[in-house]
Amino acid sequence: MKKVLLLIFAISFLMGCSGNENSNTNPYLPNYTFSVDLNTNLPTYSTLKYPSNAVYYSSAGVRGIIVFNTGSGYNAFDAGCPNQELSSCSTMTIKGINALCSCDNKEYSLFTGQSGMPYPMKQYRVEVNGDVIRVYN
Repeated sequence: MKKVLLLIFAISFLMGCSGNENSNTNPYLPNYTFSVDLNTNLPTYSTLKYPSNAVYYSSAGVRGIIVFNTGSGYNAFDAGCPNQELSSCSTMTIKGINALCSCDNKEYSLFTGQSGMPYPMKQYRVEVNGDVIRVYN
């Protein structure tokens, strides 16, 4: 009986594990593969050296990306409004430590990507190598 219970526990444990694939699915924002290097020694990106600063980069992601210095690392999110169909108003803008979607005037935290809406901001991977921040999907 103990072996049967152990086998049931082991099977349920293994079936509950998920792979390392990107689980950030959003019906409004498609997945694009890209890799971008931002050199913080350049004037355009130098504000990223300081906590609570963000920059917008238009040539990656669905509607561009927003890269944010959290003080303990960097977050990178897609600038497309996560709870809106793609339209002329669905590109978010930086508003201090938040991103603002002008379609519905919802603000999303650049620390977490959350706003209380059904979908959070689409987050991308970030690697830091010296003064270069690599954002990729």
